[in-house]
Amino acid sequence: MSKDTPPTVPTHTTKQRRNSDQVTLSQVAQAAGVSPITASRALNHPDKVSESARDRVLAAVEKLGYVPNLVAGSLASSRSQLIAVIVPSLINTVFVEVIQGLQETLEAEGYQILLGNTDYDLDREYQLVRTFLGWSCSALVTAGLRHNKACHTLLTNCGHPIMEVMELGKGMDLNVGLDHVAAGRCMANHLIDKGYRHIAYVGARLSQDYRASMRFEGHEAVLKGAGLNAPMVELDTLGSLQAGAEGLAQVLAQYPDTQAIHFANDDLAAGALLAAQRQGLNVPKDIAIAGFNGLPLGQHLTPQLTTILSPRKEMGRLAAKELIRRLSGKNVYRRQHDVGFKLQLGEST
Repeated sequence: MSKDTPPTVPTHTTKQRRNSDQVTLSQVAQAAGVSPITASRALNHPDKVSESARDRVLAAVEKLGYVPNLVAGSLASSRSQLIAVIVPSLINTVFVEVIQGLQETLEAEGYQILLGNTDYDLDREYQLVRTFLGWSCSALVTAGLRHNKACHTLLTNCGHPIMEVMELGKGMDLNVGLDHVAAGRCMANHLIDKGYRHIAYVGARLSQDYRASMRFEGHEAVLKGAGLNAPMVELDTLGSLQAGAEGLAQVLAQYPDTQAIHFANDDLAAGALLAAQRQGLNVPKDIAIAGFNGLPLGQHLTPQLTTILSPRKEMGRLAAKELIRRLSGKNVYRRQHDVGFKLQLGEST
């Protein structure tokens, strides 16, 4: 539904990260006020240096984004065929499909992926980035644009292409994703157009699944713009059928006048739809239900789920193609790609 941003200048004139820009151990030592030998011992044999020296070295490592190279010999001086891919979940179909698109495209060009799972924990993401950079990966793919301060420093100084996927925004380097605020607005407008005026939003752990909170932001703006309340229920458990059933129960208990529920994802929406049927509720006559992602599950329910379709596998393919262009030294015509989304109408609304 959205268009790609206008072409930018070719790769060789944009700000690039190069291996020569990586932080060295000597720079860490200088920042910590110790000798390079002491800095090396603090990292490799911490029991052989004083506690204060070790603390200063570790602080400098985090501040500067230093990564020791774990690949020995000639491999350390040449680019590897490894691409690091870091996602929040390996059981969520959404991320699995993105990984499939990346893997198929990268493997066709001789690359292999190193796969990491953050469990929606930004501190864990930082540790994974450090580990993967230590193995001299040629590029990194991260799910999302948000990183903690230490990870942001690490990525900025790593000297490799960075591809941020899943959402659209001001990325560090390359970006392929969709506008989640616009997706939230799209579904809210659909529900209003269908005549619903009491509409609730249900999400789960929105501080972790922050893209769902971005969709709520768009949802809320549309409802308030129409003079409507925008109640929201936040669950403690991430998307699952059981959590969706619990979300339905909470909405009906807290907001009994609710006519439609906009769920943060299809897993939640599907769980709510099945629970509604068990309770003898007619969907959408008694309660309308909508989701996000366009998972196959929703299209096999009765009634079929109304949702927002995101092109997940294509997102992975496009991200891989842009990385391959960068690594091959070819021009990158766009540093940002908007893959868009589609309102997929079912009978649940």
